[in-house]
Amino acid sequence: MGEKKMKKKTLGLIFTAVAAVTLAACGSSNSSSSESSSEKTTTLKVGASSTPHAEILEQAKPLLAKEGVDLEITVMDDYAIPNKALNAGDIDANYFQHIPYLNQEVEKYGYDIVNAGAVHVEPMGLYSKKIDDIKDLADGATIITSNSTSDWGRILTILEDNGLITLKDGVDKQTATFDDIATNPKNLKFNHDIAPAMLATVYQNGEGDLVAINANFALGIDLNPQKDAVLLEKDNTPYVNIIAVRKGDENKDAIKKLVEVLHSDKIKDYVNEKWKGSVKIVDADSK
Repeated sequence: MGEKKMKKKTLGLIFTAVAAVTLAACGSSNSSSSESSSEKTTTLKVGASSTPHAEILEQAKPLLAKEGVDLEITVMDDYAIPNKALNAGDIDANYFQHIPYLNQEVEKYGYDIVNAGAVHVEPMGLYSKKIDDIKDLADGATIITSNSTSDWGRILTILEDNGLITLKDGVDKQTATFDDIATNPKNLKFNHDIAPAMLATVYQNGEGDLVAINANFALGIDLNPQKDAVLLEKDNTPYVNIIAVRKGDENKDAIKKLVEVLHSDKIKDYVNEKWKGSVKIVDADSK
């Protein structure tokens, strides 16, 4: 009788030990899987203008998912918001601005934000409801531009390239203002106190003789810069749209993957097909 009890007790201990090992193994396996899943998926919050930036990011989203990056896109069409949100840590990156605008914002507000990679260019255009050819621009015509000073040099360069004005010698065209105009043979008048997002509406209302509109807002009202602009920026523009991040984050794996995907053949093909040259992906090493 004592021997049988001893055998039962021994078997019970064996089963208990096996169960404990099994549970431990399962627990270890679950923990490892959870950690592995956490390591594989990184959430990346990006603020972007609706057109074309957010549309491009939507195409990049499934490509990034394959790389372990869950892309969350927040549309921000007010230029004052994305850098403020990025600097505050509300988003991880933004995609809406060109380099001169970023430089101006950093200088003005002291943002600790840097360029993580150039992505595309959108040629600035001047549009009109009144003329189809710049030769028909009347003496004393009014040109309406945005109140974004980072765009002024860009617009003035377009006007100078087309013989409508000249700028003073030695002026840095990227930072030029309307006070830097040296000659104005057509006595053009300039209205430059309109918010960028309102310029498309100004054009639709038939205001002014020429309206300078950023390509993203022009595309938003179905204007094609290549076909519809009376004057169009040259291809060698320094106004390249970028991914901006807080300083130090430019080397993070998820940011590098984002920039890489935005230069992939799939994204290039999508952009070329959709915008027919009005939006152009630049080389990855462009600055």
